Amino acid sequence: MIGRQSGLGRGLGALIPQRETAEPESPRPIAGDETSVRRIPVDAIDPNPHQPRMHFEHAALEDLVSSIKEHGVLQPVVVTVKSDGRYELIVGERRLRASKIAGLETVPAIVRSATEQQKMELALIENVQRADLNPIEEARAYVRLMEEFGMTQDDVGRRVGKSRPQVANTIRLLQLPESIQHALVEKKISASNARTLLSVPSDDERLRLFDSLLAGQFTVRQTEARVGRTRQPKMADPNLAGLENRLREALGTRVTVTRDPRGEGEIRIRFYNEEDLQEIIKKISPISASE
Repeated sequence: MIGRQSGLGRGLGALIPQRETAEPESPRPIAGDETSVRRIPVDAIDPNPHQPRMHFEHAALEDLVSSIKEHGVLQPVVVTVKSDGRYELIVGERRLRASKIAGLETVPAIVRSATEQQKMELALIENVQRADLNPIEEARAYVRLMEEFGMTQDDVGRRVGKSRPQVANTIRLLQLPESIQHALVEKKISASNARTLLSVPSDDERLRLFDSLLAGQFTVRQTEARVGRTRQPKMADPNLAGLENRLREALGTRVTVTRDPRGEGEIRIRFYNEEDLQEIIKKISPISASE
């Protein structure tokens, strides 16, 4: 699946504290907030409407339920107070669900004030750090941050500790047909295979290769080889594939290199929006881009 970098973006330094243990961090106090832990009835806590995670694995949740029954909830959930006096969850969706299944009446909680953007950021970051989100959930969460709060891909990357190309490549998974996205959620294919399918120019070709992928259990390398044959059956120079991969990694987008027997050729660089174009220009010509 998609590799994840550890660490937090600079924009959440005021929200998330450091812990001496290896457990994922809980939000850092905001000025004027309470920092003590209190017991709150589970029935008084409403879900976070910005929760990016939609798919919960039953087996993993059952393991957490067993742990809570034996040891209790070791890490408090984080909530905010609603206008009607109830609480709204900010961080700790799995812990709250598991606590309800385990039959707990109350859970340890820290009460915070938070903006709608902070609620979404915190829920997203906790899931990313725990590797709880599947790639499609992660991509949709990034798009929501961009559409609802006017963030750029760079902004999102700083928030979650990822590079802009990583964010961009994750978002592009949403361009795949629904059936392929569903297979990715169900872990029938890997994110690496899914990203490789994005190199195929049409949905019809992607679906044909996807069906072959499921039937033949190809590796990423084998899938890339098939994509290469689909895109360019008579590649004259076997080194061009390696060159394409190097350029793709450096620029964070699809790159196609062609060359005829005389040695002449062209490099095609794909961009998906104005932000992508400007980022590519900066990488290719940093001097002119800064002028």
